[in-house]
Amino acid sequence: MVSGGASPVVEPQLDEMVARAVGAGLLRATTSAVEALEGADVSLLCVGTPSTPRGSTDLAHLRRAVGEIAEALLGSETAPRGFHCVVVRSTVPPGTLEQEVAPILEAQLGPLAGAGVGLASCPEFLREGSGVADFLDPPFTVVGTSEPRVAGTLGRLFAFVDAPFRVVPVRTAEALKYTCNAFHAVKVSFANELSRLLRPLGVDGRSVMELFCEDDRLNISPRYLRPGFAFGGSCLPKDLRSILHMGRMNSVDLPLLTGTLTSNELTLRDVVDQVLSSGCRRVALLGLSFKMQTDDLRESPNVELAETLLGKGISIRIFDPIIQPSRLMGTNLRYIEARLPHLRELVDQRLLDPRVFRPLRHLSRPARSALVATRCVPRYKQGLTFRACSAYRWNVIRHRGPDGSPG
Repeated sequence: MVSGGASPVVEPQLDEMVARAVGAGLLRATTSAVEALEGADVSLLCVGTPSTPRGSTDLAHLRRAVGEIAEALLGSETAPRGFHCVVVRSTVPPGTLEQEVAPILEAQLGPLAGAGVGLASCPEFLREGSGVADFLDPPFTVVGTSEPRVAGTLGRLFAFVDAPFRVVPVRTAEALKYTCNAFHAVKVSFANELSRLLRPLGVDGRSVMELFCEDDRLNISPRYLRPGFAFGGSCLPKDLRSILHMGRMNSVDLPLLTGTLTSNELTLRDVVDQVLSSGCRRVALLGLSFKMQTDDLRESPNVELAETLLGKGISIRIFDPIIQPSRLMGTNLRYIEARLPHLRELVDQRLLDPRVFRPLRHLSRPARSALVATRCVPRYKQGLTFRACSAYRWNVIRHRGPDGSPG
């Protein structure tokens, strides 16, 4: 079909492009790997990777294609310059090139460096129905490889595309497509879930989302998209609970938003587990408020972290340049008194002063002390403390604020 100048799939502009390429002698189809690789510098693997009945990724088509390429390369001079790039475009789990593709090739060809073969992951970001337009105008071209020669070859291959060219570790490239698709699915579910909630309240969900999307500072932006610590403060937890309550009152299930609270709790638990598994019994906690430049401690995940570690018998010292226990008042004071009644004894505003930190070296028994940084203090002060902790052999556990900025 392709050799006859027709596309096997329905996609705008594709029939015309295939016909032109075949007519110009630039495109031909074959079922022979030997014929396909004759004189080729690059093999692009674009095979299906469907789900198995248990939900894992079925790599059978990929394994078969790699095996055929290995057989075709064995004992033949397919690349005029003696080097061939095997590039996986399919969506595959992180580690596939290392654990699946490379072993199949090496079983036939021996060590890849000696065989003149290089590997790369180059995920595609094409939507059905606009695949040609997406290919010609992508947000970026991502190549995962550790081999400069492979990166250079693919840089020349995609030179016609006017988009940033990013070379990253292989597993980063493999994970990127899953990350993008997961976020796209979350966005669709988020919009639909809110619409289900707003409908019985007499609110047009589409109008709300149109206004929502106009905010490119927080809503449609890189903000809140850097992995870090849990969210908290006086707004997000309270408002999320209120939304879930409205859902219950109107018999509307909101599983995505319900899971958000659970996920946030797991983020905090992960830090606790890291401290406990390290064997540390003394912890210096940098930051207590939920973000930098505020003394609001209400529902701060750092307060909950300190409270949990104290309950586990961990000795805590806290540094936060904004927090002055004597100046706390109102609900802020009542909140912290209920959770950390001995806050005055825990806070040490001199902790990051090198003149004070140096005498703390008596705490530096290997694997007994840790620094937990949640980016609620200035970066330069953290840097001083990180270096000091390394010198004194402390364990350092770093976490960024959930908004992707300091705090």
